[in-house]
Order: sequence, then structure tokens, then C-alpha cells
Amino acid sequence: MSEDPRVGRSRAIILAAAHEHFVRHGYLGANVDTIAAEAGVSKRTVYNIYGDKESLFRAVLERAFEISERFTRELADGMGGDLEDIAVRLVRAVLGPRVLPLRRMLIGEAGRFPELAREYYERAPGLVMRSLAAHLPAQPGLRIDDPAIAAEHFAFLVLGAPLDRGLFDPDVPADPVARALAGVAAFRRAYEDR
Repeated sequence: MSEDPRVGRSRAIILAAAHEHFVRHGYLGANVDTIAAEAGVSKRTVYNIYGDKESLFRAVLERAFEISERFTRELADGMGGDLEDIAVRLVRAVLGPRVLPLRRMLIGEAGRFPELAREYYERAPGLVMRSLAAHLPAQPGLRIDDPAIAAEHFAFLVLGAPLDRGLFDPDVPADPVARALAGVAAFRRAYEDR
């Protein structure tokens, strides 16, 4: 039996409101009454669909994991392109207005939900690293002896400093794309096939 379309619409509205609310307030500071009000539904509707605050939190993260996995698959599909394009897409996604605040919030809740933090790493940053490791050896003009280490070097040269800063400061550093392209240039010099 398929889900009632009204329930599906309510589920989507609640998830969107809950995502924003959890990002702003964290798990402990979140309030289901406020989430219901922000979603424009009754508190009873939230509890009927999700059961409790923890289940709602987990549903928000599951949705975020799915979006991260979809992005990573799209990134992997486009890895036949040049490194500069990969870097720009990576920076725009990770430093974007949905991913960075979610990552910041999840780091804050890692002690309470360590399994979710590990799962996020595996399904988002870890998946990006594995995809990079699979595709970097095919890049022309580079010598990649250890693809996993090369993937780490690429990711951190392209994204490391702006991501670190973004985790502590809500304002993304000035011109992260220019920094990413400088990181690609450094990566090319380090891995140039001589």
C-alpha cells in the first residue's frame, strides 16, 4: 500500500522545518512544539509520523545522508572531467548553505550519536574520498602511487582550510573557488608525472 499523499506532504514539510531547527538549536535545544509550529502542522502530526524527537532527528540525518550520497555519485560520474571542475563542484557543495551547517551540528552531536557521526562520515566525506581515490589515477599527466593518500591530499588542498574555518565561523572564507583552484595547482605540481 502506498503512502497517503497528505502524509507524504506533511513528512516533507516537517523534515524541512526540523532540518533548519536542529541546525540552529542542536539536538538538546530542539523543541518538537516549535518544529511543528514552523512546519505549520500540529505537534500530534509530528508525533504520529515520527514517534519522538530522536526519530525525527534521525530522519533528518537520513535525508541528509541520501542527498550527500546522490551528490557523491554525481561527482563520481563527472570525474572524467578535469581536476579543476571536480574541485569547484566539491567546494560549492561542501561549503554550501545546507551541508556546512549540518556538518557543524552533527559534529556537535557526535558524542550523543556516535553511530550517526560514523555513518555520516562513511556516506558523505568517506564516499567522496573513495570516489576520488578510484578516479585520480586516470587523470592524465599525474603519477599516483597510493590513490587513497592522493585523494586525501587533493581534498585537503582544495577544501581543508575553508572547511575548517567554516566549521567554526558561519561565514565562508572569501573566494573559496580561487583557493580550491590554487589547491589543484599545488596538487598537480606534487603529483606531476616526471
